[in-house]
Amino acid sequence: MADARRQLRSGTVVLGGMGLLAAALTSCSADPDKRCVDRDSYTAAKGYQVVSDKNCTSAKSAVDAGYYYGGRKKGGWVSGGSFTKPRSGSGGSSGGGHSVKRGGFGGEHGSSGG
Repeated sequence: MADARRQLRSGTVVLGGMGLLAAALTSCSADPDKRCVDRDSYTAAKGYQVVSDKNCTSAKSAVDAGYYYGGRKKGGWVSGGSFTKPRSGSGGSSGGGHSVKRGGFGGEHGSSGG
């Protein structure tokens, strides 16, 4: 009986620790989803071609590269995002730069104070 209780307790500790680790890794992501793309490669059917990150970090790049935020990646191409870095806490890029705020107390607009 004591062995079963000890085994259950250690399993709970391991699972709890994994949950904390996953939450910490998710919340610590300061950079939004970004990819280095060739700005001159745009096609309506595919979007922008993804290139090596060194093209975005080096001053001597063979292509006109820039970081592309958000979007959907398919193969070596990405579309549906923006070259504008989303603000921290905005919930990502939706194409128009507008964010949706839901629920909560003490809203900025239309709240009536006591």
